[in-house]
Order: sequence, then structure tokens, then C-alpha cells
Amino acid sequence: MLTREIVITHADRRRLGTLLERAAADGLADARYLHDLEHELERAVVVDPSEIDDDVITMNSKVRLRDLDADGVETFTLVYPRDANIDENRISILAPIGTALIGYRVGDVVEWPVPNGTARLRVEEILYQPERAGVLDR
Repeated sequence: MLTREIVITHADRRRLGTLLERAAADGLADARYLHDLEHELERAVVVDPSEIDDDVITMNSKVRLRDLDADGVETFTLVYPRDANIDENRISILAPIGTALIGYRVGDVVEWPVPNGTARLRVEEILYQPERAGVLDR
């Protein structure tokens, strides 16, 4: 399987790095979800927020995803853990799907392991991206 290139902004990289540092300070450094996020950040191409393409999922982006196995469509907002709320479809970056989404583009297929196999979602549309809306440092 080819590893996809992901792109994140300097602001997101800084904030997510701080999130990882705090988790380590709180003794959570062994958690798999933290390792997964750290791996994504290590391999990401980091750009200025004003240079991010408007088809890239960044923090606080609202995206429409199609489940390729069930053919359903869901809308989620990728948020920091403190803002997560499943009832409002606000998914934490530390949730497996949240970590998988960061840096993906419209048209990409997101795959990640679930208990009964592999879930596959296609990024259909970015309904809101802070950078596209002019919110460059949040």
C-alpha cells in the first residue's frame, strides 16, 4: 500500500505538537492514538496557512464523507479533543478516523482498521475550511 502525502498548516502542526507534548506530560504517551497522530505529523508537508489548498482537510474543517461499503454519507467536523461531541458530529483529531482525516483531499479514500475489517470513506466535499474562509490562525 502506498503512503499518501499529507499537507498541514504550520498553525495546525504547532497546536497538534503541543497536544502531543501535554499528553506525554500527563503520562499518556503510550497510547496508540497518540503514536498514530505523531506519525502523521512527522511525515506531513507543512505549509503556511495562506498556502494550503482549499481541498485539504485541516483542523476545524467540516467535511462530507461517503462510506464506500454502506454507500451512506456523513458530515463531520475535525476538532481538537476539548471540542469533540459525537452528537454534533464533531470528531476529535485523536479518534482513529480524526487522525486518518487530517491532510486528506477531496476525492481521496480514507482507510483505517475497525474491529470487523477496514472502513473506507471517500472525501466528497469540504463544506468549510477555516483557511479558505480567511481564518488563518485559530
